[in-house]
Amino acid sequence: MAIDERLAAKDILEMLRSNRAETLWVDYDPEADVLYLNFERPQYADDSEVSDDGVIIRYSGDRVVGYTILNAGSR
Repeated sequence: MAIDERLAAKDILEMLRSNRAETLWVDYDPEADVLYLNFERPQYADDSEVSDDGVIIRYSGDRVVGYTILNAGSR
């Protein structure tokens, strides 16, 4: 496993821990190079914010229900 892959896996695990998620659904769109991490299925978000590093944090009320990671292949 390359260093970049370990860092990405470490980041994903930290997201799971910080959101107390027990289940994670992962979808990747290679054409758009976007990684979707969802803590619920179906995932309904009513709000979102974009971090400086291109991660969209999706909320349902005050709960984080998922992340959308833009340019995932370059991380």
